[in-house]
Amino acid sequence: MRTIVKRGTVAALSLAVMASAAFAENVKIAFIDPLSGPFASTGINGLHQYEFAAEALVNANGGVLGGQKFEIMGFDNKISPKESLIQLQVAIDQGIRYVAQGNSSGVANALTEAIDKHNRRNPDNRVLFLNYSAVDPALTNDKCNFWHFRFDANADIKMDALTDVMAVDDSIKKVYIIGQDYSFGKAVASAAVSFLEAKRPDIEIVGNELHPIGKVKDFTPYARKIVASGADAVITGNWGSDMLNLGRSIIENGFEGPIYTYYAAADGITAAFGETGKGSLRLVSEGPLNPIASDRAAEYVKAFKAKYPDGNVSQARITNVIEMLARAINDAGTATDVVAVAKALEGMEHDSLWGGKILMRPQDHQAIQDVHIFAHTNEAVQFDYDNSGYGMVVESSVVMASADAPTTCNMTRP
Repeated sequence: MRTIVKRGTVAALSLAVMASAAFAENVKIAFIDPLSGPFASTGINGLHQYEFAAEALVNANGGVLGGQKFEIMGFDNKISPKESLIQLQVAIDQGIRYVAQGNSSGVANALTEAIDKHNRRNPDNRVLFLNYSAVDPALTNDKCNFWHFRFDANADIKMDALTDVMAVDDSIKKVYIIGQDYSFGKAVASAAVSFLEAKRPDIEIVGNELHPIGKVKDFTPYARKIVASGADAVITGNWGSDMLNLGRSIIENGFEGPIYTYYAAADGITAAFGETGKGSLRLVSEGPLNPIASDRAAEYVKAFKAKYPDGNVSQARITNVIEMLARAINDAGTATDVVAVAKALEGMEHDSLWGGKILMRPQDHQAIQDVHIFAHTNEAVQFDYDNSGYGMVVESSVVMASADAPTTCNMTRP
């Protein structure tokens, strides 16, 4: 009798331990972005921002569903769509149900198509795509799908805000547009032409060209053409090493006007420009650090810098991804039923750590939020980038930018 009771107790304890382990299994998020090659610094800093946000905002507060922790797993895609699809399959094979990616809309287009196809074929093993920085407008328009959520403002939304500023600057008569030769670069150019024609038809587009992404080592020929064109301002969507090398070459070749950018900050870019970027570089983005929104946000930045002294909190939207996903999982009551999690994300309104609200627009899964125009400077900088003393300070803001903008998304829901 005693033996039977003992075995039953052991069996019960074993089952309890197994149930507890299953209950406490981590919610894994695959981070698929460049961790090697010319854009590695951007990808690695993004990975660190995800890891820190997961730990500080979710795990330190008890996790989700009463105890499950977020675990960020890095997958190096080498900025290649083909490699990204390989890494996606590796992640799926490991049982990962959430994929975060942001660097390169070309990669994002490949991932969203593959995830849509996978989910249609594997209804019991579906995956959600958390797009935190790939801003090709098509992703939430003609190429939208139920499994894709974009937490960044798209290229059109950002260009709308940026050209509002340019439109009231009477000194701008000629504009040169230059970008990387892929979907995002083309989207930026198209939006720039469209919005400038609508707001300032008197402005002359004196150049509109694309260059190979990640392959140009010397931008001097491009810079000389820009200077020779007589342009008063430059617009570029370049990011990573392409942003740094293009911007430095333009300035070194004598250009003195404003350079309007999407990604001219952090990851070594701010330190490299230093004093030369002051009065020149402008950035359209979200999540201001200068001025900071609250004491809570300030403490978050300080804690991140304490853990990653050489890192930057340069993509505020990453905290929105983590907090909104955690809330959606708790609201859905499950981390494995991604349909329920997706439905909880749709239409969610979230008070961002960085101030303002985020609305995940249900009809196209495009985040609507405040968009700001920043200036590169060392004045009134509470939180700098690259430990350089220089940072980005808000010059103007658009509240809930493009909230009423139309979408061509025709989403099929499961």
